[in-house]
Amino acid sequence: MARANTRNPRTGELDHFAECCDADAVQQLAASLRAAQEDWAGLGAEARGRVLARFAEALEAASDTVIESLLRDTGRHRESVVEVQGTVGLLRRWAEQGPALLQSPPVRPSQTPPIQIRTEAVPYALVGAVTPWNFPLLLSLIDAAPALIAGSACLIKPSEVTPRFVEPLRGVLAQVPELDAVLHFALGDGRVGAAVCESVDMICFTGSVATGEIVSRLAGRRMIPASLELGGKDAALVFADADLDHAARAICWGGFSNAGQACQSIERVYVQREVCDEFLKRLVACTGRLRLNTADAHRGEIGPVISLSQVDIIRAHLADAYDRGAEALIGGEVVQHGGGFWCRPSVLGGVDHGMQIMRDETFAAILPVMPFDDDDEAVALANDTRYGLSGAVFGGDVERLHRIAGRLQAGAISINDCALTTVVHDGEKNSFKSSGLGGSRMGTASIRRFYRTRTRLENPGSAPQPWWY
Repeated sequence: MARANTRNPRTGELDHFAECCDADAVQQLAASLRAAQEDWAGLGAEARGRVLARFAEALEAASDTVIESLLRDTGRHRESVVEVQGTVGLLRRWAEQGPALLQSPPVRPSQTPPIQIRTEAVPYALVGAVTPWNFPLLLSLIDAAPALIAGSACLIKPSEVTPRFVEPLRGVLAQVPELDAVLHFALGDGRVGAAVCESVDMICFTGSVATGEIVSRLAGRRMIPASLELGGKDAALVFADADLDHAARAICWGGFSNAGQACQSIERVYVQREVCDEFLKRLVACTGRLRLNTADAHRGEIGPVISLSQVDIIRAHLADAYDRGAEALIGGEVVQHGGGFWCRPSVLGGVDHGMQIMRDETFAAILPVMPFDDDDEAVALANDTRYGLSGAVFGGDVERLHRIAGRLQAGAISINDCALTTVVHDGEKNSFKSSGLGGSRMGTASIRRFYRTRTRLENPGSAPQPWWY
């Protein structure tokens, strides 16, 4: 195994060394997981739920240590606390809800007498997950938790940008030996991710569209299912009858939470022309109250750019916008403190769809704002994108907002709020367009991705000879 250096996003220093897998090591992990999966599935859903509940308890007890590792991974404290709390809640929800979802339905008569039907859920033996750097812990377990409840073993390849959380998490898993046998991590770069795709029976990927296309091709060649949660360029629509103070606060949170480094972040804002100037004043005022956490990770709302490669993308999008006539009403630049980089929370005016910052995922604390005249134009602008993850609409006429939401080509639309899928996990949704593929990651339907249904068709033999003989 090779050792890889990991950059600290606050200091720029290479201050962490991780043991990385190669293809042979991935195959060995996969073989170990497959060997343990049969016993895991044989425990039954109720027992698996109790094991997952113990894991949640152990993670909660170790939360300070895990939060500290996430802080070193991502450079932000507040979101790391929320991330650990959210992961504990995720595990507990699946521990409680999962067993009932897997109960076998009773035998039922078919529509072709005298045949009776009995169905059962058959888990994929080994599920792989290739996960991103923006919420390293939560997004490593968001798919693994329902897969484990379903009876699968899981092999996770976390981002090489943020691997520090794995070591303390392995310590937590060691306290739950039943789970430790069926949940492993393979550290490394994209080559390790490709090896995971070649070694599992079903793959989950969270990340960019470009890499998602590669994962999809690998899965297709092997005829295994792929669940892809990819990028977004979420739009918020603000109509003239909206509460502008509320809309500005909500969009500020939706665009700048985790410094804009979330797939469901608001990245485009369209405001009805007659209130656009007034809305901009309020949005700029909200933005101006946000502080960079450069001096102290515990103070300030805006953390650093986590991945160094993202800095060039942000700067390129800003430069393109300025060259084409955009104006920064506040912020509008990436600044360096020590070896770390921060994007100042920014509101841009004078933007249009010829600019990269309105077309491509920026993944930064930047809100470009553009006016529209009527409902049809608002819908057309929001849908003028290759992405279709989520979106938001604001206004006083709720029925009108629901009509507008029904025309938007995205999987989750927040009404008079933003990015509600961040906090509401029981609403099923699918990604539209290039934002993803596969069943819902949210809601109880999520577990269906991890098993196939086997049907047993029984002729009870006590009836007259069937007609098809």
